[in-house]
Amino acid sequence: MSITLALSKGRIFEETTPLLKAAGIAAAEDPETSRKLIIGTNRPDVNIVIVRATDVPTYVQYGAADIGVAGKDVLMEHGGEGLYQPLDLRIGVCKLMVAVPAGFDYAAAVGRGARLKVATKYLDTARKHFAQKGVHVDLIKLYGSMELAPLTGLADAIVDLVSTGNTLRANNLVAVEEIAPISARLIVNRAAMKLKRDGIQALVDAFSKAVPGRA
Repeated sequence: MSITLALSKGRIFEETTPLLKAAGIAAAEDPETSRKLIIGTNRPDVNIVIVRATDVPTYVQYGAADIGVAGKDVLMEHGGEGLYQPLDLRIGVCKLMVAVPAGFDYAAAVGRGARLKVATKYLDTARKHFAQKGVHVDLIKLYGSMELAPLTGLADAIVDLVSTGNTLRANNLVAVEEIAPISARLIVNRAAMKLKRDGIQALVDAFSKAVPGRA
């Protein structure tokens, strides 16, 4: 039986390529240059579907793809229903952080019970985080350039992924709180794990051996 793997373009695809190679899989075309959304591989039993990063868990959950690679940030927001997460691939490593303008005293604002405006695309994750801390927030959903929100007065703070911190510094923002460490995970559809166990388990094992830093 054939296996369909859901991947997104960009960093995740690039960092997944060596893992695919270790599993004996090579994409027939480069998704960055190809217009195709379903790409074959050197193996007739494996295809790759190219979807938005935020859509990977949905494709796998509903069986449109058997396995996929998604960041923990995406999975936290999705909820992870109907998915196995057998492997931390240790790629796409960063942190989900709260960041504010450099001159803003976040701790003092939280301490006095101020209601903060927070811009993010991670609404559910942010809502849970601030609720657990007892911080009152108004969440504003944005899809890009989170750093612009505090600079224009749209928000007091942002919740976003931080890797090097260079973009924050360039926009006079500072990270003040870590919500979660983030890395990409291998996810598997529950039904596919039963119906295609041998093929999928072989991929999981091959990926596991190739994961950076694993013994």
